[in-house]
Amino acid sequence: MSDTTTATPKKRGRKPAQDKPSAPEREERVVWLPLGELHPFKGYPALRGIMPGNQPYHVRDDDPSMLQITATVKERGVRQPGLARPDPEGGYEIIAGERRHRASELAGLKDMPVIIREMSDEEAVTELVDSNIQREDVLPSERAWAYRMRLEVEKRQAGRPQKNSPQNAANFRSDDEIGKSLGISGDTLRRYVSLTELLPELLQMVDDGKIGLSPAYQLAALPKDEQALVLDAMAYSQNTPSVSQAQRLKKASQEGTLTPEAARAVMSEEKGAETDKVTFSTDKLRKYFPKSYTPQRMEQTIIKLLEAWMKKRQRGQER
Repeated sequence: MSDTTTATPKKRGRKPAQDKPSAPEREERVVWLPLGELHPFKGYPALRGIMPGNQPYHVRDDDPSMLQITATVKERGVRQPGLARPDPEGGYEIIAGERRHRASELAGLKDMPVIIREMSDEEAVTELVDSNIQREDVLPSERAWAYRMRLEVEKRQAGRPQKNSPQNAANFRSDDEIGKSLGISGDTLRRYVSLTELLPELLQMVDDGKIGLSPAYQLAALPKDEQALVLDAMAYSQNTPSVSQAQRLKKASQEGTLTPEAARAVMSEEKGAETDKVTFSTDKLRKYFPKSYTPQRMEQTIIKLLEAWMKKRQRGQER
């Protein structure tokens, strides 16, 4: 995971006794901890039972960036400390550095450097979200839950009622301020947070690139039982919704006319070609990408390569 603090790397084989932590102290310090004393963040109390898992980000061993981190750790060790807070039940909760922790395990190391800091739940969530959100490989679902965690923290620190929704007009100023601190607009923040209202099956399709973000925002406005109708209609039609289809499904929901038959009718329509398209099957492209790449990430990589190719051609024409 990303770092907010750096430290001079420890020379392997030397472990001064004073580096070992004793009782938790208020001052911040860097220590070398056995990997077994470090465990994942236990979650934000306000979202327990709501958010799947205890934190938005997930460590994927076969992810290209994770493979690179593991290779670097094997060669050089962990050069940047993680961030953790003392756990009253024993050990330490990892706030930033879970990927380095996992890479250390895969590399066969026994310990890693960690900054020990006393933090409240709200401080821990803010550090956790902000230290990872700028990574390029963050999935839409991870981004959505990370933003929602930040909003929950802000809501409680400001003393807002728990029933307030991120969509409420009274919260717009707060959302805009948080969005600005994260480098996005308040509208983008609210749209991503709305994705946390999707059924897990639909949100997984967004991560896999099978459903675009724009249709997903529309579907997120549907009650869960009507999302289930749409999911059934998608399976029936072997199709995923376009933006216009998702908008019509949302309108039918608002009008109280979204029945199983209506959902199937919309999803069975031929999608109009709004623009000229060049289509490649995933199977045809798969051999060029790591197994963990979703269709969405494959598309992003292709676009980046094409942009680099275009710039190279332009430089050649200028000569």
